[in-house]
Amino acid sequence: MSQKIVSLTVRDVRFPTSVEQHGSDAMHTDPDYSAAYVLIDTDSGLKGFGLTFTLGKGTEIVVCAVEALAPLVVGKSLQEIVSDFRGFYRLLTSDGQIRWVRAVRSRERSDPLGYCCSPKCCVGPVGEGRRQGGAVSGVNHVLHINDTLLLTICCHHHFLQPLWKLLVDMDPKQIVSCIDFRYITDVLTEEEAHDILVKAQEGKQQREDEMLKGGYPAYTTSCAWLGYSDQQLQQLCTDALQSGWTKFKVKVGADLEDDKRRCCLIRQMIGPSNTLMIDANQRWDVAEAISWVSSLAEFNPLWIEEPTSPDDILGHAAISKALAPLGIGVATGEQCHNRVMFKQFLQASALQFVQIDSCRLGSVNENLAVMLMAQKFQVPVCPHAGGVGLCELVQHLILFDYICLSANLHNRMCEYVDHLHEHFTSPVVIQDAHYMPPKDPGYSCEMLESSVKRHQYPEGEVWKLHLTQMKT
Repeated sequence: MSQKIVSLTVRDVRFPTSVEQHGSDAMHTDPDYSAAYVLIDTDSGLKGFGLTFTLGKGTEIVVCAVEALAPLVVGKSLQEIVSDFRGFYRLLTSDGQIRWVRAVRSRERSDPLGYCCSPKCCVGPVGEGRRQGGAVSGVNHVLHINDTLLLTICCHHHFLQPLWKLLVDMDPKQIVSCIDFRYITDVLTEEEAHDILVKAQEGKQQREDEMLKGGYPAYTTSCAWLGYSDQQLQQLCTDALQSGWTKFKVKVGADLEDDKRRCCLIRQMIGPSNTLMIDANQRWDVAEAISWVSSLAEFNPLWIEEPTSPDDILGHAAISKALAPLGIGVATGEQCHNRVMFKQFLQASALQFVQIDSCRLGSVNENLAVMLMAQKFQVPVCPHAGGVGLCELVQHLILFDYICLSANLHNRMCEYVDHLHEHFTSPVVIQDAHYMPPKDPGYSCEMLESSVKRHQYPEGEVWKLHLTQMKT
């Protein structure tokens, strides 16, 4: 059977998380975690699922974007796609008309769509945020991702492997064949990428066994959203400590004195030996960031995350240089649109922690390129997660990074946020503050149909009730 793609549908799914201030930070005070959720059907009965993470308003724009890209996908056979994933990636990013849609600088996250289960390929969707010198950005970025992700997951179900295992079992040549090296060869060539992967083959099975037994280290952000009261913060922190958490992130940036008080409170609770990170979510100008973080240095944070505009590479470099004597690194990347931006961040020594986001970069292949560059520069990858499905997705990538690239856990961890996992058919499993490797086939992004129906916007029963209450 040809396994041809016969249809693509997309739905606007939103969760009213703003009601209890889940996800609140200095710049996003009332997020409703949401997703443009996509289903692809094939003539063989295989299905694929994908999502693009958003914060509520604007999800309808992403839905339109996905629908605009659908004609490039519907009608293609899975074999046609998996036989040339790099070519398929370029097809979706290089449509002569759609690629020009760059006026809308999207800050929505698009799911890395893409995962092919074929032993010959691994990657999937594609899409790049603002491509410097090119024209893929904004809405166009958001649209590719969904489409490919779905497709590739169709393949994946056929091969009955979780994505991380598919990647781990591929040989270096197959991995390299999935990556588009255009615009990054001045930093990483195909030959260099192959050599990095070959070098990491030693001890790979032992690292896989280690992950299967104990999992990948995680840190929590769930205790200290900016909108939480001190009482709630203390209770959540106490519960986390009792559950074995040792790494905590605190949202900062709205008020310096309040930040000092909250950081002091959490540092006292977790003690001097546990790890503390702080996150400003792009709140400050460069000089303000340096001054503000210096005032918080007494609480010994490992990093300051997103201290300024995510587009300001040289600004991040200046902040990194100024904070280095204080022993505070800079972490960023959750809003880096493509591999070219990460390339420049690394070239400029503008970050000390690479925070890939499985839905910001428009594909698994794009994330592979970034992880390989990070390995070359010896900068640890500490993925951003949370939202709707981000933890489910990124766990696959970080397992690949450790088993097949870095072979190192020093100052490496993956973010975990304890929201909305109950809406997925294969939710993340956390044991002793570690991500346990997924066992179910796919990319872990299929949602429960009952949850999708209840939270579809605006006709789902959750939103009918919520919107009625808002009016009254």
